[in-house]
Amino acid sequence: MIRRIVPLLLALSVVGAFVLTLLFLYNKSQAKPAVFQTAKPVTMDIVKKTVAPGAIVPRREVAIKPHVSGTLEKLYVAAGEVVKNHQLLAKIRIIPNVVALNNAESAIRAAQIGLDNAQGQMARYQQLFDQKLMNETEFNQFKLAFELKRQELETAQSNRELIKEGASKRTGNVSNLVNSTVDGMVLDVPVKEGASVIEANNFNEGTTIAAIADMGDMIFLGRVDESEVGKLSEGMPVTITVGALGEERLEGKLEYIAPKGKEKEGTIEFEVKAAVKLKQGVLVRANYSANADIILDTKKAVLAIEESLVQFEKGKAYVEVETSPQAFSRREVKLGISDGINVEVVSGVTAADKLKKPLSEAAADAKPKKP
Repeated sequence: MIRRIVPLLLALSVVGAFVLTLLFLYNKSQAKPAVFQTAKPVTMDIVKKTVAPGAIVPRREVAIKPHVSGTLEKLYVAAGEVVKNHQLLAKIRIIPNVVALNNAESAIRAAQIGLDNAQGQMARYQQLFDQKLMNETEFNQFKLAFELKRQELETAQSNRELIKEGASKRTGNVSNLVNSTVDGMVLDVPVKEGASVIEANNFNEGTTIAAIADMGDMIFLGRVDESEVGKLSEGMPVTITVGALGEERLEGKLEYIAPKGKEKEGTIEFEVKAAVKLKQGVLVRANYSANADIILDTKKAVLAIEESLVQFEKGKAYVEVETSPQAFSRREVKLGISDGINVEVVSGVTAADKLKKPLSEAAADAKPKKP
């Protein structure tokens, strides 16, 4: 008897275990009902803006270049120093051009010969004039020709001095000294003593000795995508964020929008400039990377909701309002300005309404699927 009961019990145990396993797997496959969270509209300020990447730069940066070619003999300034207009920046040792120097020497010899000849003639004309054998008008003509010859010699000698020394004793002009042309701070000195420098002329822009700018007059120089530039206008307020200054913010005003865009990486961008209002005690260096928030529109104390709560169908916006616990009805809304996160609700809901939040990805995956 016992021998028959034991196999039966074993069989029943196996069947029971199998049934329990099926029930466990079935219950596990059944997703829990989705529970939707809700959010209420809030009263807040909404600022609509567009962001322009760029940098803080001086409004005017002047590159100081030499008037003669040669070797940089001495530098009198370094980057970071404040200089005044006409202040001496550098001295250049001129290396004379052999052809130009030879021509200058030839011009001196020719002028000397002409002056010696005119001087001998002038002595004879002076005797004739003293003996009353020449009238005053003729004598003055010969005297003028003599003075012109002497002037030619002086000019030739000055040209030779300029070629050799960069300075003329007669005129006092010094071309081998480089002076500042503006007041400001020296931003960069790209050359070193002993380096060769080239003068600025019609065929060469010349070697930059120093870059000088007024650091008290700064602008934001940035770029805006073509999809946003149509919303901008001169005079719009700008809030500038500079990474190097941490949480510090600078205020400005948009003053220039480029009439022509430039292609960059397949998109068209337009250059914008904004005057920057500097703060006392905040050091702003040239070419600081910055982002400018250009304020397009501002609404104060308006009813707003998160943009994620808004759905669209056939061009109309609507939200789902809770009518009873976990029961919602669709309601059309009229929207105002948006800052990209929150959007103004002009009509359709009140501050007391509870709006359904969209399911998270995990909750959406757990929601039962229709067969």
